[in-house]
Amino acid sequence: MNVIATNTQKLSLVQAVTDGLRTVMKEQAEVLILGEDVGKNGGVFRATEGLQKEFGEDRVIDTPLSEAGIVGTAIGLAINGFVPVVEMQFLGFIYPAFEQIMSHATRIRMRTMSHFHVPLVIRAPYGAGVKAPEIHSDSVEVLFTHMPGIKVVCPSNPYDAKGLLIASIEDPDPVLFLEPMRSYRAFKDEVPIERYTVEIGKASRISEGDDVTLFAWGAMVPLAMKAAEKAKEEKIHCDVIDLRTLYPLDREMISESVQKTGRAVIIHEAHATSGLGADIISLIQDTSFLHLKAPIQRVTGFDVPVPFYTLEKHYLPNENRILESIKKAAFF
Repeated sequence: MNVIATNTQKLSLVQAVTDGLRTVMKEQAEVLILGEDVGKNGGVFRATEGLQKEFGEDRVIDTPLSEAGIVGTAIGLAINGFVPVVEMQFLGFIYPAFEQIMSHATRIRMRTMSHFHVPLVIRAPYGAGVKAPEIHSDSVEVLFTHMPGIKVVCPSNPYDAKGLLIASIEDPDPVLFLEPMRSYRAFKDEVPIERYTVEIGKASRISEGDDVTLFAWGAMVPLAMKAAEKAKEEKIHCDVIDLRTLYPLDREMISESVQKTGRAVIIHEAHATSGLGADIISLIQDTSFLHLKAPIQRVTGFDVPVPFYTLEKHYLPNENRILESIKKAAFF
């Protein structure tokens, strides 16, 4: 549930993640953190800074460099009464653990006819725009939205980061918690000091408009908002939807918004082919086809590996590309 807080603090997104972890660790002794350098060093982005000192080495555990081993161990802990929160240093490092997630974490509830479940959270910084090396900037969320049995969430701001993380830790099933690196320290927002949750599976309308719907998540949300502001100069008013949860999608808000505007632009930095935008288009076709006034537009990364930093800006969606797609949809 969302809360109206009287006590707030200004936090960046990464600080909100730390605050969410600290909040649940104070309440539940079963919550553990596992990952490479999460303890003494506080994680590669310092998201777990100070937590090992506060809660001890038995609860904030520095692991060997083995993503498959980390996730496999966490699955065993989860089905034996613990609530592990795993940190992948980067989403692109998750590939060695893919088999553990696909073959075991997502299937144990079904395999055991609900006798066992896996309350596991996998935190993964993702995305380009920070001049990182190869495999450090991947945006492959769609690999996991194709897996029944795991939820995929992605906050775009500090308030949602804390609330969604606590909700993810509370969830009885596996959750992949994507954290946009580009937004980690980009801005600060007011975040309640007290405990609260943001419901998984619910999108957020962050700007109201009747002409074009923009769908985005993670680091693309601020870009969508900037493009929407520029579109007002063309007398185009955008409904901006932050999906927040990528699986399961908020079918009701997606269809309601498109039925209102009749036009849609989907923005994501992942590759175009088989990206999540294709699923959103399919959902719109299923629920809102007769309301469409123009072809659905997509602004995405290109179908190439994320390039090195000299070409990174060219690869990523930007305000101008989004604005052009808004105008294509509006003036079709």
